[in-house]
Parts: sequence; structure tokens; C-alpha cells
Amino acid sequence: MQVFKLCMKIIRKNKAAMLVYVLVFLGIAILISRITAQHPVTSAFSTAKANVAFFTEENTPLVTGIKQELSKSSNFVKIEDNTEALQDALYFRQVTYIVRIPKGFTDKIMNGEKATLERTTVPDSVYGTYIDMKINRYLNMASLYVNSVPGISQEKLVSDLKDDMGKSALVTMTSAKKANDSEKPFTAYYFNFLAYVLPAVLIFGISIVMQIMNEKDRRSRTFCSPISPKSYNAQLIFSIGFLAVACWAVLILPCAVLDPSHFFQQSTWYLVLNSFVFLLASLGLGFLISIFVQGMSAVSALANICTLGPCFIAGVFVPQAFLGSTVLKVASFTPTYWFVKVNDTLASTTHFSYDVLSPVYGDILIELAFAAAFFAVGLAGSKRKRLET
Repeated sequence: MQVFKLCMKIIRKNKAAMLVYVLVFLGIAILISRITAQHPVTSAFSTAKANVAFFTEENTPLVTGIKQELSKSSNFVKIEDNTEALQDALYFRQVTYIVRIPKGFTDKIMNGEKATLERTTVPDSVYGTYIDMKINRYLNMASLYVNSVPGISQEKLVSDLKDDMGKSALVTMTSAKKANDSEKPFTAYYFNFLAYVLPAVLIFGISIVMQIMNEKDRRSRTFCSPISPKSYNAQLIFSIGFLAVACWAVLILPCAVLDPSHFFQQSTWYLVLNSFVFLLASLGLGFLISIFVQGMSAVSALANICTLGPCFIAGVFVPQAFLGSTVLKVASFTPTYWFVKVNDTLASTTHFSYDVLSPVYGDILIELAFAAAFFAVGLAGSKRKRLET
């Protein structure tokens, strides 16, 4: 086990640098997971209030009713009533809508005549369109009451309009894609971010070992010894596997401490299994890069590309439910996509039957196929380098 002992010596000598790298990425993963869990992406709909400047030249119950109705979807902002101040408020988006009720407006409504409001809004504003709809609906219903109930008082009109405008229909939106992000605990987000941490840490750590082991003089001395190439490769893979499992354990344990209530649920054990399989794929990727790339600066640059790139297109930083089909097709050529897909499925699963888990196992097998491909290409490259030297 001379090669294994040498690799362990190299790891111990560089453990400070590796530990810093692990802690930095661990801190990033915990921070982002915490923020995402506290402010999840949700499929629920809620209206946003617009900033509105409201001016009126008369004070009547009908005007008060209009203002009360608008207050449900608007924040009233006090602005000086002059042209320059109003234009500045619209330009700097202090308000997005200005409504002015002229004198005589109420009398026209109560007499069944057509009455108009002065409205000014930011061009192509969604808020402006929404407020226009509310005002038009209110005035149309008011005209309907006045024409249908002769002699109706303003107080009765405003009361009836308040009851009618307060009615709403229950709307349920469904999607072909599951959007359960709002229900995900910290553990689910944390395991997704391992897709960023694990490959980065392993590529860096394995490259340190491989850069030293692949030095020309050291390789020549090694292959002059009675160690067979098969034994050399086996011990080398075992040593970097030991490093990978140690890093994996260091990254998994904080989750058990930070979210114990969810960590010891049944779904989490499947998440752990999935992360271990992804560890093998990350290990193979790190081994492959260390074989073909020389120099730590080049390794660091490639590590950023191989970790950040898939995270953006495979669902780590942006949920897969919000990514286009073309992007997801490209992402499916990376193990990160299948890792996140399994995590999202498990996070929204409460009943673990064979029918539910069979597609999960299929995706995990794809991750294993990526790991096998990475190792096969890496070993072929290692053999070619050995023959060249």
C-alpha cells in the first residue's frame, strides 16, 4: 500500500488548504440554503399594491367609497398638487398612478350621466391597467344601480357597491410541473446545494494529490518499482475515494445539526443515498480533470466552469420548474441535473412505494453511469500518459 500511504501523506500535508476550501464552500451552501428556505419560491398568487396619488375636488360618500375600494390594492402617497411635483413623482416611480376627481363628478353619477375621472399613469404599467379595471368596474356598477334603483341614496349605493366589490371567486391554479418549493425544509435546499459544493471541493482536493503524483520524476520512480499499473491505479483510486468520503461526511453532518427534525425522516435517507451516488460522479469528474489538466490555476478555472455552469442550468440556483425545456435538455447531459431532479422528487414525496421510487432509482442509475464514464475516460488517459513516459 505504498501508493496509498504516499497519497495520505500528501493529503495530510495539504489538509489546511483543503479544510479552508471545504469550510468556505460549506459556509456558502448553508447561507444560501438558509436564505432560500426562509424566502422560498412559491406558486401562490398575491396582489401587489400600487403607489397612487389621489386628489379630489369634492368630498362625498361616493368619492369616499371609491377611495376605500382603491385602498385594497393601492398605497396612497401624499404629493404636492402641482404639475412639476407630479411629473417628478411619476418619473422617479414614487407613484405609478394619479387619479383626480373633478367637481360635479358625484352629481353626474347620481343623475345617471356619464362621468369621467382624470387619470395619469406610467406608460405600459401593469399597475395602471389593474387600477383602471377596478375604477371602471366600480363606476359601471354604480351606473347600473342608479339606473335600476331610482332615487337610491349615496349611502345606500356605496354600501351595496362595497358588498358587491367585496365578493371574490376561489381560483386554483395547477401546473404540470410540481411547484412545492414553499413546502421544502432547509434539508431539501441544503442537499441541492451539495451539487455546487461537492464537485468544487473534490476537484480541488483530488487535483492536489494528482498533480504531485503525476510529476514526471515521481511517476518514473513509481513505475520502476515492482508495483503493477493495476495495483497503482487501485491504490490511487482508493486514496482519493477515502478523501471523497471524508469530505462527503463533513458536508453531510452539519445538516443533521442544523435541521435535525427533518434530517432523520425517511425521505432524508434517500437524499443521503442520492448524494453519495452524486459523490461518485463528482469523484470521477475530479479524477478526469486531474488527469488531463496541468497546473492548479487551470484546475481552479475549470472547476468553476464545471460546478457553477451546471448549477445555473440544472436547477440548483434556479428551480427546474422555472427553466425552459431547451435549457433542461442541455442540463440533462450533466449529472447535476439528475441529482437535483431526484432531490426535488424526494422533497415532495410522502409515500415511498415502489411505483414512486422506481423513476428515482432510474435517475440514480444515470448518475452512476456518469461516474463510470468519467472513471473510464480518466483511467484511459492515465494509461496513455504512463505509456508516453
